[in-house]
Amino acid sequence: MTAIAFRALHHGRAAADPLVLPGPWDAAGARVFADAGFPALATPSAGVAASLGYEDGATPPDEMFAAVARIARAVSVPVSADVEDGYGLSPRELVGRLLDAGAVGCNLEDSSGGTLKDPHRHADWLAEVRAAAGDALFINARVDTFIRGVDDPAEAAARARLYAAAGADCVYPIAAPPETLPRLRTGIDGPVNTIAVPTGPSPSELGRLGATRVTFGPLLQRRAMAALREIADQLPRPTD
Repeated sequence: MTAIAFRALHHGRAAADPLVLPGPWDAAGARVFADAGFPALATPSAGVAASLGYEDGATPPDEMFAAVARIARAVSVPVSADVEDGYGLSPRELVGRLLDAGAVGCNLEDSSGGTLKDPHRHADWLAEVRAAAGDALFINARVDTFIRGVDDPAEAAARARLYAAAGADCVYPIAAPPETLPRLRTGIDGPVNTIAVPTGPSPSELGRLGATRVTFGPLLQRRAMAALREIADQLPRPTD
């Protein structure tokens, strides 16, 4: 599936039917989700980092792109890749490496090292990524205000509008409280991504609140590891 077809999955959806994108952290997990019938997948950088033995944000770019390539190669559905803040690559090189890995989309964060970037400069950079990619890449612009201590939805919406105007296909105010989604939705022109958490509203409920697509960050990988720990606890251990 091309980025154009992937982009189309985000439009014309009923309010209670957001695009649900599970986040595989390796090729085996990607096959499980694809075989379950999900039309597309979105890798989580933190989940991939954990699978490779790194802390979130510490994965070397070469290893991240190699992991994305293995996932994309393992399935026939489109894969969008979380590539954090772009690793300092030029827009042209970033786009080239994503396309070489087989990704049709990407997440790009507006903070680095725990600090929010200047939104206007970030919008300019996103516009350069858009120009380098043309229609070949779906850009999901992550808005990090809520995880960087800025709780005002107006700030998230203002950043999101800048990024959408710069060419982002979708905006992602990560960790936005569900009750803020209606307000964010009215202030943003275009698809809105939100994260589903075990104790929060269901994907359908998030859709009714204003989410166009729902992802899970590293939560599915962490649930899988919790299940694996339960299995490990049940295995016999050597006795002294």
